[in-house]
Amino acid sequence: MRADAESSGLAVDVLLAKAAHENFPVAPRWLPRRLRADLLAIYGFARLVDDAGDEAAGDRLALLDAIEADLLRAPAGEARHPLVRRLTPALQSQRLPVAPFQRLVEANRRDQQLVRYETWEQLQEYCTLSATPVGELVLHAVGAATPDRIALSDAVCTALQLVEHCQDVAEDRARGRVYLPAEDLARFGVDERDLDVRPAPAALRAALAFEEARARALFAAAEPLVASLRGTARLLVAGFAAGGLAAADALARAGHDPSAGAPKPRRRDLVRQLGRLMARTWRDHRVRAPHGRTA
Repeated sequence: MRADAESSGLAVDVLLAKAAHENFPVAPRWLPRRLRADLLAIYGFARLVDDAGDEAAGDRLALLDAIEADLLRAPAGEARHPLVRRLTPALQSQRLPVAPFQRLVEANRRDQQLVRYETWEQLQEYCTLSATPVGELVLHAVGAATPDRIALSDAVCTALQLVEHCQDVAEDRARGRVYLPAEDLARFGVDERDLDVRPAPAALRAALAFEEARARALFAAAEPLVASLRGTARLLVAGFAAGGLAAADALARAGHDPSAGAPKPRRRDLVRQLGRLMARTWRDHRVRAPHGRTA
């Protein structure tokens, strides 16, 4: 398994280095050691699977099957790939469940077979495989995975995924994929060939502005989610949401034109969004604290 993955371009150091380029801080150094290890293990597996589905040479479906088989060996301490082995302590202690990791594998299997989405509902369903498992795993890692919080996290993670799809229109197009729902493109009069035009035509920019607004509506779930948490968990989850909002700001600042490359969030925008989110949820927390517990 290790040789297969690394010969396909999935070397550990290359994959983990990509954390610095995400829209949000993956595992800040101020976190407790065990939590940071769990988050890096989650990220490492997600990155391994994503790159197996997007960039690996050879039979990608066979490689994804091999990664899932290795995942199932991890609780017994028998995983072969170093990034999968990193999951063993959290899986053995049951801090993290296996099923969300399997959904990440399934999302990348789907990417080999389905390259267009007709409706927003279909794209949302894809996000239940490609995005929401990560939020669920983070909540497990911080010991706060309740059904209500997972539902709120699902909305935030779907928003994060939608913003990323908007940022990566050109990159996805180069891979032969279009994640923007066909019904939305048709609504704004976008021909698929418009995705190849630089700068992006007005119709495409209007469609991306629509998707950005949809993502911001979903990000509203971050406020009650963050307000329900406390301490390290609160700041960590707020940082993820703030990173997504800063990425939406970057998309808007670029005029909703990602044709020259993904618009990247500025650190000052992330800090600004984090401050706003923490201030709003602190007020909510003070109002709600006498009536219910937070964790």
